[in-house]
Amino acid sequence: MTPHSPEIREAVRAAARWLALLDSGDASEGDLLRLAQWRASSSLHEDAWQKASLLRQRFTALPGALAMATLDRPDAGRRALLKQALAIAALLPTAWLVSRELPLDAWTADMHTSVGERRQVLLSDGTFVQMNTDSAVDIDMNARRLTLLRGEVAVKVPANLNLTLQVPYGQVVLGGGEVCLRLVDEACRVLVADGVASLQPLRGPAHVLHAGQQASLQVAGVGPVTGLDEWRLGWREGVLRLDDRPLGDLLHELRRYRPGVLRWAPELERLRVTGTFRLDDTDRVLALLAASLPLQVQARTRYWVSLAARENRA
Repeated sequence: MTPHSPEIREAVRAAARWLALLDSGDASEGDLLRLAQWRASSSLHEDAWQKASLLRQRFTALPGALAMATLDRPDAGRRALLKQALAIAALLPTAWLVSRELPLDAWTADMHTSVGERRQVLLSDGTFVQMNTDSAVDIDMNARRLTLLRGEVAVKVPANLNLTLQVPYGQVVLGGGEVCLRLVDEACRVLVADGVASLQPLRGPAHVLHAGQQASLQVAGVGPVTGLDEWRLGWREGVLRLDDRPLGDLLHELRRYRPGVLRWAPELERLRVTGTFRLDDTDRVLALLAASLPLQVQARTRYWVSLAARENRA
C-alpha cells in the first residue's frame, strides 16, 4: 500500500473526525465504544489514530483572540463556537497533510509504539532503547540526541558516551548509565537506574541525579528528589511488581496497555495489592484481581470494561 493510497488517506480523515468529536465534548459512551472498535479493526486505523493524536498535541493551543471572544458570548453560543474552533483545530493540520499527500511516517516520530506494544532498539553506538506503550521518539545520532515526544522510554547508554534526552520541559544529559523518562502532566518523570544524569530545565538551574534517585523535570525547575520507585521500572521486563501498593497504581498502569475504555469505581483505588502482573495479558490481570479482591469485572465488550465493588450477598 502506497502512502498516497485512498485507504491511508481515508484512515487519516477518519482519525481527524474522531479527534474532533472527542474535543467537542459531545462524545457519548457509544461513541467511545465505536472508536475503540474502529481502532482495533485494522492496524492501519490504529496507526492513523496514533499519528494523528501525536500531531494533534502540537496544535492544542487555541488562538488568544478567539479564546477571549468566546468569553463574551452567551453560554450556548460560547460552547458552540468553542466546539467549532476545536473541531477546526483538530481537522486543519491533518487535512493539510492529506492535501500535501505526505506519507504518514513523514509527519510522525522516527519510532513509535501503539497501545499495548513495547519495543526494543539497539542503536549503532550501542545505546539500548526500550519504548513503553503508546510512545514516540525522534533520534538524531549526528547530534547525539533522542527526543521523547510521547509516552515513556528507557535508555541505556554505554560507558564513556554521552546522550542528550530532549523533552518538552528541558533535557536530560546522560553520560553512561540508564534512565527512564515518562511524560506526565506538565512534567517529565526521570528515574535513574544506573549512572549519573544531569536534569536541565528550560528555565532554572540544572540538577544532578544519581543511581537510585528520581525527580520531576519541569519547565521552571526540578521537583523534589526522592528514592527510586523500583516498581515503575518493571515494564522493561513486561511486568509490574507491586508490594502493598494502592490498587489505583496498578489500574492506572493497566489502562495504558488496553485499547478502549477501562474505568473503575473510585473507592477501589484504596484497596491494597501485592503481586507480579504481566502487562501482555491485562484481561488475565483483571480476572486475578476479581478473584482476590472485593471487586467485579463488568465487560460490555473487550473494549469497554468497568470495575465495581463486589456486592455483599446475605
